This record gives sequence, C-alpha cells and structure tokens, in this order.
Amino acid sequence: MTRGRAMFGVGPGALVYDAFKIGVTVADQRRMMNEALDVIIDLFRGETVNKKTDWFNICDAKLQLSPYTKPMIEMAVASARSPSGALAAARHGLGILAIGGATPTSIAHHTANWALYESEALKHGHVPDRSKWRVVTLMHIAETREQAKKNVRFGLKAFCDYFREIATFPIVPADVPDDCDWLIETGTACIGTPDDAIAYIEQLVSGSGGFGVIMELAHNWADWDATRKHYELMARYVHSHFQKAHAPRVEAYAHSATHWKEFAAQAAVAVNSEIEKQAARQAKTGT
Repeated sequence: MTRGRAMFGVGPGALVYDAFKIGVTVADQRRMMNEALDVIIDLFRGETVNKKTDWFNICDAKLQLSPYTKPMIEMAVASARSPSGALAAARHGLGILAIGGATPTSIAHHTANWALYESEALKHGHVPDRSKWRVVTLMHIAETREQAKKNVRFGLKAFCDYFREIATFPIVPADVPDDCDWLIETGTACIGTPDDAIAYIEQLVSGSGGFGVIMELAHNWADWDATRKHYELMARYVHSHFQKAHAPRVEAYAHSATHWKEFAAQAAVAVNSEIEKQAARQAKTGT
C-alpha cells in the first residue's frame, strides 16, 4: 500500500438531490461526466481543446498552469454501483476508486468491477495496474471492541438515517434491530480494534485479488477525540502492519530470541574472562 498523495477525483455524483438542484437529470449524469472527462484529460495533457455539447461550448481552451506532477496529476474515477466509473477509468487508463465493504456481495462486486476495468483498459491500449485501484471502507477502531461500539453511538444513527432518507442507496436497512451490530456482522464496516482492522483489510485484499490503496470514508460516527484516537491507532498499528514498517525490527528480535542461550553463554564467558584477567593483574601487582 502506498502513502496518500494529491489526486484528482472524478464521479457522476451519487446524490439525485444535488443533480436536481443544478437542473441535471439523473439519466444524463454519467454521459455528462464522460464528456467533461474527455476535455479535462486533454487539458491536463497540455492540448488545446475545442468541444461543443448540449451543455457546454469550449473554444481554444488551454491550461494556464500545467500540472506539477508529470505527465499529469494522478486521477481516479469513483465506481460505486454502476459500471460507468470502471468504463470511464479504463478508457483513459486512470485509477479506479471502489466503494464497499468486506461482505461476500461487496467482494464479488469488487472482483467483477476490476475484471471489467481490466478487459476494457486493454481494449484501449492501457496496462491495468492494481496499484491504481483504491478501495474505500467504513472503519472505526479503539483500544477495545466495547469502546469502539460505545464511541460510534455519537453519530452512527444520523449517518444511517442520512443514507436511508436522503441518499438513494441505504447502507443499513431500516428494519435492523441495531445499526452497529448489523454493520459488524455483515462485514459492511469494521468497528473494533486495530487487530480487527488488520483482519478486515486482509480479507478485502485476499477477496479482491489485491489493490493498491485502502481509504476510509470520513463519517463522523464518533466525536473528535475518539476520531483522533482512531486515526492514531490506525497509523500506529494498522498502517505500519501493511507498510511493513516494523518488519526489520521484528525479524531482528526473533533472531536474537532464537539464539538467546547461545548469545547469553558467549556474554557470560566474555565477562568472566575479563573478571579473571583483572584478578590476575591485581594478584601480580598486589593491589
């Protein structure tokens, strides 16, 4: 997994309400995203663009400031439910940003989405690169599972209600007895300890066949103090586990522990030898 860096994200917009407010019909969102993406890609590549559609007219357009990253800024297209995101990313050889948990259904969707991306990218002359594949998850961890569950009481209900009442894709069904328990039991989210987070991510990696980056959706389930502690635990234990940050130290410790008796014996011999030498010097000088 790689560390975070600047990225240009693209998506058609998941909220029908937002599209309604700016006069865009849902049926046109994905077409418009693709038309805009074609222009954006050409501009980032330093080209002069002329293009007219039913919703914009661009004449001799060119960026005044080119991307700092060469040949252009890294880009990723969001892919939640429909295949449009994977297809758009594949057409331009961009990264793909998949949203979903570690449920069997989600993992099957991840796998199918990548297969579609892979085949379409090859058709357009691009080499599919799993390191450009980002998977977005829902997570909150604490020192104990009980504490994690207690922490998310702060904002979890409001989050679930938002997706049930405003968004068009409810994450948690309305008829479940407990939102938190449902998220944990189905694998839709990880609410637990650092060890739980590691196991959760490993399940995603193995189930999907591997991807480049794990990302978290900022959800405000917990208050700021508990959220900050979550990020600290993620950085200290979870990130370091996958980045192999402590692997050399762990290896050195294990090697030393395995040979402890041998090393302890050598140390004892060396110490006793020095003691005997000093005793001999004192005997010789009479001091």
